[in-house]
Amino acid sequence: MTNKTQFLLALGTAAGLALAGCAASSTATTTTAPTATAETTATASAAPATQPSQPGVGLDVNNIDKSVSPCDNFFQYASGTWLKNNPIPAAESRWSSWNTLINQNEAVMRQILDEAAANKTAAKGSNLQKVGDFYASAMDSMAIEKAGLKYLKPELDRVAAIKDLKGLQAALARQQMLQTRSVLGVGVAQDRKKSTEYAVYMMQGGLTLPDRDYYLKEDGRSKQIRTAYTTYLTNMFKQLGDNEATAAKNAATVMRLETRLAKASKDRVALRDPYANYNKMTVAQANQQFPNLGVTSLLQQLGLGAAKEVIVGQPDFLKEASTALKSEPVADWKTYLRWHLVNSTASALPKAYVEESFRFNQVLTGAKQQQPRWKRMLRATDGSLGEAFGQLYVDKAFTPETKQKAMEMVNNIKASMAEHIQQLDWMSSATKTEALKKLNSFTVKIGYPDKWKDYSALNMSRESYLQNMLAARMWEYKDDAKKFGKPIDRGEWGMTPPTVNAYYNSSLNEIVFPAGIMQPPFFDPKADDAVNYGGMGAVIGHEITHGFDDKGRQSDAEGNLRDWWTKEDADNFTKRADMVGAQYSAFSPLDSVFVNGKLTMGENLADFGGLALAYSALEKQLEKKYGTGPRPNYDGFTPQQRFFLSWAQIWRTNARPEYLRQQVLTDPHSPAQYRTNGPLMNMPQFFDAFGCKEGKMVRAENERAKIW
Repeated sequence: MTNKTQFLLALGTAAGLALAGCAASSTATTTTAPTATAETTATASAAPATQPSQPGVGLDVNNIDKSVSPCDNFFQYASGTWLKNNPIPAAESRWSSWNTLINQNEAVMRQILDEAAANKTAAKGSNLQKVGDFYASAMDSMAIEKAGLKYLKPELDRVAAIKDLKGLQAALARQQMLQTRSVLGVGVAQDRKKSTEYAVYMMQGGLTLPDRDYYLKEDGRSKQIRTAYTTYLTNMFKQLGDNEATAAKNAATVMRLETRLAKASKDRVALRDPYANYNKMTVAQANQQFPNLGVTSLLQQLGLGAAKEVIVGQPDFLKEASTALKSEPVADWKTYLRWHLVNSTASALPKAYVEESFRFNQVLTGAKQQQPRWKRMLRATDGSLGEAFGQLYVDKAFTPETKQKAMEMVNNIKASMAEHIQQLDWMSSATKTEALKKLNSFTVKIGYPDKWKDYSALNMSRESYLQNMLAARMWEYKDDAKKFGKPIDRGEWGMTPPTVNAYYNSSLNEIVFPAGIMQPPFFDPKADDAVNYGGMGAVIGHEITHGFDDKGRQSDAEGNLRDWWTKEDADNFTKRADMVGAQYSAFSPLDSVFVNGKLTMGENLADFGGLALAYSALEKQLEKKYGTGPRPNYDGFTPQQRFFLSWAQIWRTNARPEYLRQQVLTDPHSPAQYRTNGPLMNMPQFFDAFGCKEGKMVRAENERAKIW
C-alpha cells in the first residue's frame, strides 16, 4: 500500500474493494481440486440444453461441494471442495482466489524486475534504471548484512542529538518525511468541504500495534500480543546495542508512551464520522490548542509554511500528544523515535532485524514462515516506485481491448444504478435528482494513469537498499506536499497499476480499477457474461455504491462534504442501513468473536449494492443478446446461477484464526464468508436462481434489507 493510499484511507475519503493487504497477499501453488460433477438443488434441469464452457474459462465447477445445499451455506457450496484442497501455505495468514491472480501477476512483475536488475546499462535517470537499481539493491542481502546500521546511523544520530522540546519538534517533522508514523500524521489532500482546493491535514498516529484496542483490551489474546510486542521491542533494542536491562527499560518506555497515545485515539468506528473528523482552524489556533507541537515550524519544515489553516482530524488526540511531548522526559521520546525509525526500516536492515520483525508478525497473523525475499522486495518496489514500475508493467501486461471492455461494463452498471435510483420507493424526487447528478459526475479510471508521475528528482543507486528506501519515502512526501496551493490534480491515482484491488475516492468522486484486477477470476474476455458480471461487474457495482454508502452519501457531486438529503430520506436510508449493521453484527467467525457491523457498514452496503446493480445489468445484457429466447447454460448452470457462483468463488478464502481476529478488530471489510452469504441472504433473485424456499440462506421477508 502506498503512503498516499494509507493517507486517503485514514482521512476516510477512499474506500477499497479489499484492504490493500489483499493486493499484497501472496504466493504458493494452488492445489487442483479433484473433479466432481456439478449438480444443483435448483432449476437447471428446466433450462435449455447445457453447453460446457471453454476449459479453464469462467467458473471452475470442480470447486463446488455438492454435499452442501446452496440454500444453507452458499459460501461452502460454491467453494467447499476448493477450501478443502487448498490449505493455507506456511508463509500466508490466509489463502484465497485472489492469490491465484496475485501469483500470476507477480510472476510477470518478477520477470520485469529481474530483467531490470540485470540491465546495468539502462539510461541514467530512466525508470528502467531506477526500478532496476532499487530491486537489485533490495535483493543484495550480502551488501545489507555487510552495511549493518551504516545507512541508518545518520538518522539515529539526528535522534541522539535531540536536547530539548524544540529539537523534538524538529525531529517529528523529519519523521513525517521518513514516514515512520511517529506521534501524528500530517499531509496534503483535498479539503473535504471545498474540494477545489488542497488542505493540510493533521491527524492521530504514533502507534505500532494495528489498533488502539490492542493496547487497552484485557482479554487473553490482547495480553498475549502485548507480551510478544514487549519481547519484540526488547530484542530490537538489543540489536541496536543496548544491554539486557537497558533494552527492557526502553521497551517499557515505548509501550508506556504508545499506550498513552492509544488512550487518546479515537476508535475505528468513531473515525468513520466525516463531520466529527473535520475540524478546520487557523495555524494560530492550532498553536494555541497544541502549543508543544510547534505547528508553525512543523509546517515550515514540511514545506507547508504557506498554509494559513489546518484541518485537524482528532483535536483531543493532538491536545494529549502536545501535553505528553512536554510532560514526558525528552530522553523517553528519543527512545520512542529510535524505535519508530528502526521498526519502519527493519525490512532493509540485516537478517537479525528482519527475523525479529517476522517473529512478532507471526503472533499477529499466524503465518508460519517468512515470505521469499523476492516477493517481499517486489512489493517494496511497487510501494516505493509504483508508477515507474507501473509503466514497465502496463507495457507488458495490459491491453487496450481489456480497457474498452471494462469501460463498457462500467457504463452498463452506471445505467443500472440510475434505474435503481429512479425506481426507489423510499426516496423523494429532490434527493433522487441530487443522487443522479452525483452518479453522472463520476470519473472512471481504468488500468493506469493518463499522465505518469515524474521521478526525475529521485536518485536511485545500487549502493544501499536502505538509502534507496528512505530517498523514495522523502521523494513521495515532498511530491505530495508540493501540491499545496496548486490546482487539484484530477489525474492522480491512489493505487499502482499492478494492484489487485479497486477503490472509490469521495473527494474526486471517482471509481478506479487498476490493471492488476482486470484479469481472471474477476474479468475474463473469454468467459460468459454471467461470470464477468458476477465478478468484475459486482466489483464495479461495489465501487459505484461506495458513492452512496453511509459515508459516501455525505459527499455531493463535486466531492464536497454536504448534506444533500431530505431529512425523511436520510432517516429511511439509516433505517435500512441499521438493518444491515444488525445482520452483520450477529455473524461470528470464531467462538466469541463477532463482526463489527458499524465498522464494516460501508463495505457491506457496497457489497449489497454492487450485487444488485451487477445482476440488473446482466439481465439487460442477456436480453440484448437473446431477447425473449432461451439463455444458454454452461456446465449445467443457468446464467443466474453462474452469476452468484462467480461472486462466491471470488471470495473463497481459508484464513487463520489469528488473521480473522485481527481482521474483525481493524478491517472495514467483513470476513469472506459473510461477504459471500450476507448480501445473498437478502436477495430474492438468489432464492429464485437456486430454487430456495427455505434454509439458512433465506431470510424471512420482513427481515430482508434492501437499499438500492
